[in-house]
Order: sequence, then structure tokens, then C-alpha cells
Amino acid sequence: MASPDIETVSTGADKAKVGVSLALLLAAFFAYYLLSKQGPYVQWAGLLALVAASVAVYLLSDSGRRLVAFGRDSYRELSKVVWPERKEAIQMTMYVFGFVLVMAIFLWLTDKVIEWAFYDLILGWRK
Repeated sequence: MASPDIETVSTGADKAKVGVSLALLLAAFFAYYLLSKQGPYVQWAGLLALVAASVAVYLLSDSGRRLVAFGRDSYRELSKVVWPERKEAIQMTMYVFGFVLVMAIFLWLTDKVIEWAFYDLILGWRK
């Protein structure tokens, strides 16, 4: 029984588009190495052209359109975030630094007490 939350590529055409996109991406890397004798500009032009074609084909598929819609929704939600003012951000940063300093001192003291108790009292190694 499939869960309704799971989304898959629905049609053969979409599967073909994703397959062509992957093939173009693979061809881009092969072209980069095969065009090495032509010079770096030709290499990069071939790589970028085939990667752009791969991205374009992917964005035409259903999963590509869903990815773009997800990006738009994410950007819309990000614009709703209320960011802290500069003063508040500095205060929170100082609280974090203060807490880290206090914890560092506490852990250092705990380590030294355990070291003293273990090596000096129990084992008697330091005299």
C-alpha cells in the first residue's frame, strides 16, 4: 500500500525527460574531457552548454516543475521571517559567547578535579 505523501514521476514522458537530463549531464562531463585538445574555452563552453541543456530538460519535467514550485514557496516563507534587530542579535551573540566561556571554565575545572582525584589521590603518581 503506497503512502499518499510519496510522490513519484507519474508518466513515461516525465521519466524520459529525467533520463535525457541525466544523459545530457553525463555527456557534459564526457565532452569536457574529450574537448581537452580544443582549449579551455571550448571545454568550458561545451560543459556549460550541455549542463544548461540538462537543467532545461529537467525543469520541463513534472519533478522539475515541482522543484521550482518548492523553491518559490520556500522563498515566500523566508520573506515572512521576522529577523532580529542589530542590537538584539548582538545581545544574543554575547549571551552565547558568555555561556560558552562559562561552560569552558566549568569543564576545565571538572577535568582538573577529576585528574587530581584520579592521579594524586587514587593512584599517587604525582608527588
